[in-house]
Amino acid sequence: MNPHATTTTVAGRDVLAHALASVLKLEVLETTHRDHASAVAADAVRDGVELVVVHGGDGTVNEVVNGMMDGTGGGPTDPRFGPALAVVPGGSANVFARAIGLPRDPMAATSAILASLEGGRTRTVGLGQMIDRERPGGRWFTFNAGMGWDAEVIAEMERLRARGRRATPLRYAATAWQQYLRQRRDPRSITVELPDAAPMDVRFAFVSNTDTWTYLGSRPVRTNPGASFATGLGLFGLHDLRTATTVTALREMLRPGGDPRGRNVLRRDTVPLLRVRSADPQALQLDGDHVGRGRDVEFHAVSDALRVVV
Repeated sequence: MNPHATTTTVAGRDVLAHALASVLKLEVLETTHRDHASAVAADAVRDGVELVVVHGGDGTVNEVVNGMMDGTGGGPTDPRFGPALAVVPGGSANVFARAIGLPRDPMAATSAILASLEGGRTRTVGLGQMIDRERPGGRWFTFNAGMGWDAEVIAEMERLRARGRRATPLRYAATAWQQYLRQRRDPRSITVELPDAAPMDVRFAFVSNTDTWTYLGSRPVRTNPGASFATGLGLFGLHDLRTATTVTALREMLRPGGDPRGRNVLRRDTVPLLRVRSADPQALQLDGDHVGRGRDVEFHAVSDALRVVV
């Protein structure tokens, strides 16, 4: 459990733990620092734990998934014989929990998990992996990644949260607008390379592992409606950030049933891998967490990588 996640409380933790302990031999651990959840999840996998339950936001889920992958030796084994993951939402967006069909309410999600455990219901999902070609190792993501504009927004939001500001949808929108203006003043091009196409220049690169890409409050933000956990990665970018181009794309991304396309849109819904390069270091984000800066990164789709309780 991440005790600092947006919607988690000690009282809520105790209620959820009591419910889970009615059918599981349960050990509860609160994270205390960044990457703590990764280390604990890796140890749990190596110790033969059958189920890892994470209560927190998407950042905590991402840490746990990376720890579980590390615990298997750095990559997925046959997920039928490894530990399963269950997610009790505790953040503000909870994109991954929603993507696998769990309720947003923690108690309702816990009830659904208990029913699934009783019925033996799990499914396997694909994951994305980011590999920085200038650094060793890689990092996994469950639903999205980005380089450029969106990652700069995430980085700024993390700075605001460190100063005690809450991560509200209005603050995200205001920060996105500020970063957009900054991108207009200081344009930095990004080159995307796909296996079946010549290199293409965009102003940012969104990478999806499923649809929906993220949420603005209760409103889904859709970049690649054809992306799913089973079909590879979705890629979305804009060739320019002119007002008409950006407004048209954002309107379609926020429209119910949105399906953004257009002359200035770069979009692919089923990509096995892609490479993103920039002359200058650009901000990077995975599952809504800022993970530093990079100039040359690859994104890989890895099918059937993780077993989840649904």
